[in-house]
Amino acid sequence: MALPLEQEMKFGIMGTGPSFAALRRNVELGDRLEYDSLWTGDHIAFAQPILDPFIQLAQASALSSRLIFGISVYLLPLRHPTPVAKQAASFDVLSEGRFIFGAGVGGEFPREFEACEVPVKERGARLSEGIEVLRKLWSGEKVSHQGRFYNFPEVRMLPKPAQAGGPPIWLGGRSDAALRRTGRQADGWISYVVTPDMYRDGLEKIAAAAEAAKREMTRGFGTAHLLFMRIDDTFEAAHEHATDHLSKRYAMDFRSAAKRYCALGRPADVAEKLNQFREAGVRHVIVDCTGPAADREDQLERFANEVRPLLGRAAAA
Repeated sequence: MALPLEQEMKFGIMGTGPSFAALRRNVELGDRLEYDSLWTGDHIAFAQPILDPFIQLAQASALSSRLIFGISVYLLPLRHPTPVAKQAASFDVLSEGRFIFGAGVGGEFPREFEACEVPVKERGARLSEGIEVLRKLWSGEKVSHQGRFYNFPEVRMLPKPAQAGGPPIWLGGRSDAALRRTGRQADGWISYVVTPDMYRDGLEKIAAAAEAAKREMTRGFGTAHLLFMRIDDTFEAAHEHATDHLSKRYAMDFRSAAKRYCALGRPADVAEKLNQFREAGVRHVIVDCTGPAADREDQLERFANEVRPLLGRAAAA
């Protein structure tokens, strides 16, 4: 089975900002530089301060009439899916269908699972069942559910989302179990810390799982990658900035991972890495700048003005 991939590349910005002023600036930046989307992450408790994704995106969507908004990724197992379905449907209506619901299992920070009284070992099963609940409630019909974790009698949730069937659900994860779940249930895949070869292999596993489930996909399959990026005069300088930033952000030594997974160096070096991902099947690149926060706007400017033109020529060749 061949997944129905989009043809054109799209580019998003990761990060909405720690304040309304920062969020507004990021929206203005995304519009001015003609990025396609704006994304935010999700955690209950994280190594650094992080705001609720739905509240951030609700404010952001009021500031732009063209950007698409996404979560990369929402930790659905930490919440009951019924109120999440209501939040997501409401945001889809208010954003006029400009919403991609990225979801995943999490687990890197077990304390947030303890705080929500959710066993870490149940997170995969809770995500799978949670997706079933979301899709039922987004139908706008009278539905009920009897499952392992969630049970409710007949109920009808209105209004329906603006997008038919609800916002597309793009799942994160790179384990075999996550890829099988994506093939069985999702409208797209969001990866991070993978190589182009790993991405290609992941799409093959997703396609195999979709075929085994006898899925007929009614809309294009989204293929996204959250790319840590740093443009600098040399690879070595970019690598130092990326290592320092990501090691603090994830509370772990990121030096080896930065060298393997990030796009680092001169604009041509970053473009080369991106073209490898495009050949592997990526169509949505979510740019996550590494390095000092003060450099972020300049990095996004340089990516838009110095890297994207190289991708255009490479894609047309």
